[in-house]
Amino acid sequence: MGTGVDVFRRVAVYLEMIKVAHTVFALPFALVGMFLAARETGGGSALPPARTVFYILLAMFGARSAAMGFNRLADADIDARNPRTRGRAIPAGQVSQPMAGVFVLMSSLLLVLSAAKLNSLCLKLSPVLLLLLFSYSYMKRFTWASHLVLGACLGAAPLAAWIAVTGEADARILSICFAVLFWVAGFDVLYALQDIDFDRRSGLHSIPRHLGVGGSLWVARIFHLAMAALLLVGYHLFKLDGWYLAGLALSLGVLAYEHSIVREDDLSRLNVAFFNLNGVVSIAFCLFTWLDLATRSGT
Repeated sequence: MGTGVDVFRRVAVYLEMIKVAHTVFALPFALVGMFLAARETGGGSALPPARTVFYILLAMFGARSAAMGFNRLADADIDARNPRTRGRAIPAGQVSQPMAGVFVLMSSLLLVLSAAKLNSLCLKLSPVLLLLLFSYSYMKRFTWASHLVLGACLGAAPLAAWIAVTGEADARILSICFAVLFWVAGFDVLYALQDIDFDRRSGLHSIPRHLGVGGSLWVARIFHLAMAALLLVGYHLFKLDGWYLAGLALSLGVLAYEHSIVREDDLSRLNVAFFNLNGVVSIAFCLFTWLDLATRSGT
């Protein structure tokens, strides 16, 4: 019994290390790419074969786990100095750096093997994706554009899912990819407000460090307006319908509320804005997009 409990605790530590709950940010938009691609294949369904769905989910889990594990390794010394993050698994001594490295390697292999099961283009692009994911961990040491690089990492998900279903790229899906990029960059700017003083002391780069609270709030708003515009472009490119627009309206309403509760003189609700509300945005948009496609395909 004790061994089983210990294993469960170890698994829980690793899942917390990679913030598995934050999968809610990237996965729904990957599913949007999958739904749109399935319609394009001509099968009359908003869903691809079950085998394809399975390997897309495995690849997503592998990619995200590898990225988060690598980020925790790269940032271990920084996290140990930051009062907000010193309780994370590696600086707290719950996971050793060698074991974290093994975890990253195994997660990367899961991505590559899953990509190989999907199609040859997915396999060829998997090292490129890993390079992008790993590069983010070093961006804040050099540039304030780290928020945009993180956005690109998550924004790759719809394109990856599209390629997984169709075996080829399509420029139209980039409207969704860039929408995700600006959505993620916007809420990451808000999240980085928590570390504005630490970043300044440590010489790390972020938009809040360079622009302050007020300027960062405006940048986040502009990024989210760009997201809205790009999702409207996607509406026209894919010839979508009312359910999609309803999901977009709901998502933008939630984002508007998010910006209303994060103010220059009151950052106390940053965590609510970051996780709860953005989780609603991604899930709602995914569900309404699927409804739009499913109601017309008979799925």
